[in-house]
This record gives sequence, structure tokens and C-alpha cells, in this order.
Amino acid sequence: MDLKLFFTVFGTIFLAELGDKTQLAVMAMSSENENGRLSILLGSILALALTSLLGVLLGGVIAKYISASIIQYVAGGLFIIIGVFIVLGKF
Repeated sequence: MDLKLFFTVFGTIFLAELGDKTQLAVMAMSSENENGRLSILLGSILALALTSLLGVLLGGVIAKYISASIIQYVAGGLFIIIGVFIVLGKF
């Protein structure tokens, strides 16, 4: 296992998720369901793990056909487009 890569991914994802709408949604659900916090925690962990698994699997398949630099440019462009839509209230 490449520990440098592991900690780079962990740090990047951890910082990216802080204050994210997912974290805010989990906080809202926790505040409304005092007795269901374990269910909320486990559900959110499983959801993030599955979305990460999909990202890794799809990334591996896509990388066979498209270079990493093109994937980065496309992903960056999509983030910009989504951001514009959010700012304009269209998303």
C-alpha cells in the first residue's frame, strides 16, 4: 500500500468534504433525529464509500481510453459549469 498516496487522498477528500452540502445534510438529519444518529452515521459512511467506489472503478475504466490530463480538464470544466449554474440559480 502506498501510504503517501493514501494520506494524500484522505487529506484531499477530508478537506473537500468539510462544509460540503453532504456534511450539512447529515448535520440537519442528526439535529432532527436524536435517537437515529448511529443510523445516520452508518448510512452516510456507506453512501460516501459507495460513491467513492464508483469513482475509483469508473476512473479505472475511463483511464484505459482517455488520458489523465484530458480527464482533469473535463472534470475542471464540469466543475466550472456546475458552479455557474449554481450561482445563476439554475441548478
